Amino acid sequence: MAEITLRIDGMHCGACVRRVSQALGSAQGLAVKEVRIGAARIESDQQSAATLAVEALAKAGYKAHPEADLEEVHANN
Repeated sequence: MAEITLRIDGMHCGACVRRVSQALGSAQGLAVKEVRIGAARIESDQQSAATLAVEALAKAGYKAHPEADLEEVHANN
């Protein structure tokens, strides 16, 4: 299983953590490892796991980015 770290915009409190946990937990094929304000760690054996997670969080009202994508942006600047 691959582990993915997501950076999540718009999280401010414990209710946000619960909402993000529920959104990720309802996405098929994702295992939620940790959720904290501003970030989450998931595991999945699906290649499209990051996309599934980002879409699930968008439906819950949050904008998310896989950490690897952010590292690539910073490396290219």
